[in-house]
Amino acid sequence: MNIFRYRRPSWKTILGITKATKQIKKDLGITALLKPFRWWTNQKRKIKRYVGYESDAGRLIRNGLPTPGGCLLVLIGGVMLIGCGVAWLVVV
Repeated sequence: MNIFRYRRPSWKTILGITKATKQIKKDLGITALLKPFRWWTNQKRKIKRYVGYESDAGRLIRNGLPTPGGCLLVLIGGVMLIGCGVAWLVVV
């Protein structure tokens, strides 16, 4: 389990409204009634998991190699900042 969450929880989740709504739907049988309509979505998820669609290799094939543009921007900015600092020290 991750220590940090990717997204913060909504107020409905914090107050327990989401959990209560799910429990009411389950008690009334709405979840069981709609179960056949989720069959195809669940099958697609199983197939993707079996093939490895969401694995690291699958993401690499789909998205291509990661580009280092963001890192280069930070490195170039750091080098320029250090260069300006050194030039300032030499002048003063």
